[in-house]
Amino acid sequence: MKKIVTIFIGAFLALGASVYASSTTEQNLRVFSVDNSKGSINAKSIEKAFNASGVMVDVNNNMNSIFEKRYGFVHHKAYNLAIFTNNALVTKLMKDHPTIGLITPLSMSIYENAKNNTINVSTLSLAGMARITKIPATNPDLIAYAASVDAALHKALPNGKYLNVKHNAKAVASVTSFEAEFEVEDDMTISDVKDSFKEEFEGELGPVGFLVPKSYSIEHADYDFFDTYSIIRFNAIFPVSKDHPDAGAYAPFSLVIYKKKDEETAHIAFPSITNWITDLDITDEKVAQAVRETHEKIETILTELTE
Repeated sequence: MKKIVTIFIGAFLALGASVYASSTTEQNLRVFSVDNSKGSINAKSIEKAFNASGVMVDVNNNMNSIFEKRYGFVHHKAYNLAIFTNNALVTKLMKDHPTIGLITPLSMSIYENAKNNTINVSTLSLAGMARITKIPATNPDLIAYAASVDAALHKALPNGKYLNVKHNAKAVASVTSFEAEFEVEDDMTISDVKDSFKEEFEGELGPVGFLVPKSYSIEHADYDFFDTYSIIRFNAIFPVSKDHPDAGAYAPFSLVIYKKKDEETAHIAFPSITNWITDLDITDEKVAQAVRETHEKIETILTELTE
C-alpha cells in the first residue's frame, strides 16, 4: 500500500457566535456530579438510564477490578469506563462528516469520590465534540447528539449538576490521520481487503498492550465501508486516572477506518493521544511519558501497515 501520512493540527473551530459566544471559557469536557451518600446510584444504574434515554451503552467496565489485578491497588472508590453511541445521529452526521467516526463511540468515566460521597460522570461537551471532529458546533445533529447525552445524564443522576471544570480549553487539538490505497485483487472485494487490513491491525495491537472493547461496522449508502474501533491501553489510563479521573471522556479512544464510494483511497484516523496532556493539564512527566508512548505505539503500527 502507498502510505500518505498526515497529522492535522487544527485550532479551535470558528463557530457561530450565538452558540459559542463564551469561547474563551467553554470547556471540552464536562463532569456531571451528584451526592451519592445513600449509594443508590452506580455504574449499572447509569447504564440503564442511558439506554432508556436512547443513548446506548455498549461496554461498561469496572476498571477497579482490572486495576487491582494488574497493579495491586486502585485510585478511586469506584471507577468505570464506558462507551456509548446514538446510532441514528451518527448515521445522519456521517453523510457529510466522516470525522464523526473520531468520536464513535463516545466514552465516559464513572467515578466515586470517597471524600465527599459524590458520583461523577465525565463526557465530552458539545465544544469538545466539535473540536475533535471539526463539525461546526452549530450543526443541528451534533447539537442534538450533545443534548441527548445531557438528557441521559440528568436521567441517570437526578438533581445532579455540572462541576466547574477548569482545564486548558484553548489547547490545540490534533488528529493523526493516514490515507491508504486498498488494492483489490481479482478474487477479492473491497470489503475483503478491508477485513484483511483490520485483521493485521488487530493482530498488532495486543502485543503492545492495547485492547479493543468493541468495534463497529456502520452501513451507509455513500461508503464502501465505515468501521470504528474503541481502543484502550491500561498502562496509559491507569496512571492518568489517578489525578485525572475525568480522562474517561477521552478513553477508550476511537479510531475510524472508512472509504467513500466516490474516492480511491481509504482513510484511517484517531484523535491524537497526546491531546490528553494539554487537555487534562497533565504535569507529571512520568504520566505524560506514558501518554506519549501510547500514541507512538499506535502511530507506529499504522505507519507500518500503510506503507
